[in-house]
Order: sequence, then structure tokens, then C-alpha cells
Amino acid sequence: MDLGLTEIQQMLKTSAQDFLSRECPLTLVREMEEDPRGYTDELWRQMVALGWTGVAFPEQYGGTGGNFADLGVLLEEIGRSLAPSPFFSTVVLGGMTVLDGGSDAQKEDLIGRICAGTMTMTMAVNEASATYEAWGIEATARKQGANFQITGTKLFVPDAQAAGMIIVVARTSSDGEPAKGVTLFLVPSGTAGLQITPMRSIGNERVFEVNLDEVSVPEDSVIGKTGEGWPIIERTIMRATAAQCIEMLGGSQAVLDMTVEYAKGRTQFGRPIGSFQAVQHHCARMATDVEGSKNIAYQAVWRLSEGLPAQREVAMAKAWIGPAYRRVCGTAHQCHGAIGFTKEHDLQLYTRRAKVHELTYGDANHYKEIALQHVDDE
Repeated sequence: MDLGLTEIQQMLKTSAQDFLSRECPLTLVREMEEDPRGYTDELWRQMVALGWTGVAFPEQYGGTGGNFADLGVLLEEIGRSLAPSPFFSTVVLGGMTVLDGGSDAQKEDLIGRICAGTMTMTMAVNEASATYEAWGIEATARKQGANFQITGTKLFVPDAQAAGMIIVVARTSSDGEPAKGVTLFLVPSGTAGLQITPMRSIGNERVFEVNLDEVSVPEDSVIGKTGEGWPIIERTIMRATAAQCIEMLGGSQAVLDMTVEYAKGRTQFGRPIGSFQAVQHHCARMATDVEGSKNIAYQAVWRLSEGLPAQREVAMAKAWIGPAYRRVCGTAHQCHGAIGFTKEHDLQLYTRRAKVHELTYGDANHYKEIALQHVDDE
């Protein structure tokens, strides 16, 4: 197993760094935190023009024929720059779910439009139980004629207000085990009975409450087979968790770079603070966390990209990287001192997102349990 980047991936990484450093400074990130949409059309158009939305999709649907590892390279740079866009929700949650379980017609239509930049998507799974287990799905969908009527409330749905299509997870039957009877539906934005309300988050990312009051969708809006959607959801959550781990890696690398640069320039007692052993040890611990995160994150992404069983690797990655990102940010605050705790400093942008990402899709304890269940996997 070689976790090094291929020549094409290295070129993709370099071009992404150049583009985001030029077009997405942290001043833009701050501006978008106060913007209702959370991103600019111009930045999104440029990302689409660079072919980013098609990196992980086959050429037959308008993509570039890349794989999940190629997508990971982009996600790391997006995490490093905190680039505000619906990229994660559209590509990882939306497009890859359709690619995994959708019909040929759904793939041709939706993935083609994602690659062309004319469709944004998201996925609504979480409910009041705040779990990503099958028993937490309480939204219902009942058959009425040739349509389904969906009723329920979804929470913390990313980029729902900007999405042209929402994949809604609902229960079509409640007989037997919780994993049975769960179905995925494509619900266009603007459908009657669909209400989207902003929710506040410590990370200031755009998450929403999605309320569905007898929302009617046709039978061909079902992804996969009716009542057999949970395996698709499990794979989506696993991919999303691995993708988020890569984003957290990028963020922790940015925090490390920021701290080392600060330690070189900040003087105290007539010398740079980076010359003091305590600060050097802080930076060494941060670098250890970042390097460990890089190895474990790319191992998980590589296995997913190769189509290999990856439950253990993804669980280990999330169990490690979530706390590691938080530790890196916490240690960076120790090195920066009081200035790092102010809203005017860039460090807090990463610290707030680290806390959000640590909990999204489940915390470290949840993934330690999953890793234990798959400890004997080969």
C-alpha cells in the first residue's frame, strides 16, 4: 500500500493550493460567516470550471474519471483554507450517494448536472435523536397512489437552503428491525410542504432544520429500492466521515503552519518565542498529531477508493483525528497566548470548526466502539 500522492494528485494539490490562496483568503471566510448563503457564486463557478465537482465521477456522466482518493486531495486543501462552498454536501453527500444507489436515469441527470455546476445537493439524515443509527429515523413516507407523502423533521442539514435537491431519509415501514423499511427520496427544493429554517452553530457553517409536511414526491424519486435504503446510507456516512477526516487534516496542518510562523516572529524577553524549549515541544506535539492524522486519514480514503472494506480504518481515523484536531488547536492557543483567543485572530476560525467536526457523524467514543467491532477485519 503506497499512501504517497500520484503525479496527477500532486498537480491537483498544487493547483488547488494556488487557487484557494489567491481566491479564498481568510478575509472571505470571515465575510461568508455573516452571509445568509455562506458562499459566493463567483467562487463556486470557479471551482466548477476547474473541474472539481467532477473529479470523483465517471466520464460518462461528465466527470473526469477520478476516484475518492483524488477527491480527498481536494478536500484536504478545502479544509486547509476553510473554503466556503456547498462542495462537500453536493459531491460527497449528494452526488456520490446517487452514484452508489441511484438508477441510470438518476445518475445521468443529477451527476451530469453536478459536474456541469448546475445542480447543488445535500442529504437530510439526522433527527431529534441526534444519532446516525437506523433506529433514529422517525420521518415517515406513506404511499398514496403513484406518489409518496413524506412527513418529519430533519436537523443540521448542511447547505439545505442553497440545495436544488435534498436526499431525504424516511421510513416507509416499521416492521422488523430498524434497518429495514428505510428509504431515500429525492426531494426538489421548493416542493410544497418543504420548509427550511436556519440553525445556529458554533462553527457558523450553514446548517438547517428541514421540516416536511406531507411533501409529495413521485415513485421514481426513490434512490435504490423502497425499504432497502439503509445500506446505502451506511456507505454514505462512512464516505462522509472519511472525507471530513481529510478536511480536518487540512485544517490542523494550517493551524500548525500558522503557529510555527507566529513562534518565529513573536519576540519575548528579547528573543523569538520559538527559541524556548516549551514552545518547541508544543509545536513538536502538534506536528506529531498532524502527521499521525495524515497517515490514518489517507489509509481510510485509499481503502474506500479501492473498494476494500474500510469500516475499521474509517472508524480509527475519526476516533483519532477528531480529538487530534482539537488538541492541535488547543496547543496553538497556548503558543499564541491571549491574541489567539480574540475574534480578530484567524486561529478561532479553525478552533470553532474543529469542535463541530469532532462531533459530526459521531464522536470519538462512537467510532472507538465501531473500530472494536471490526478489530479482526483484514
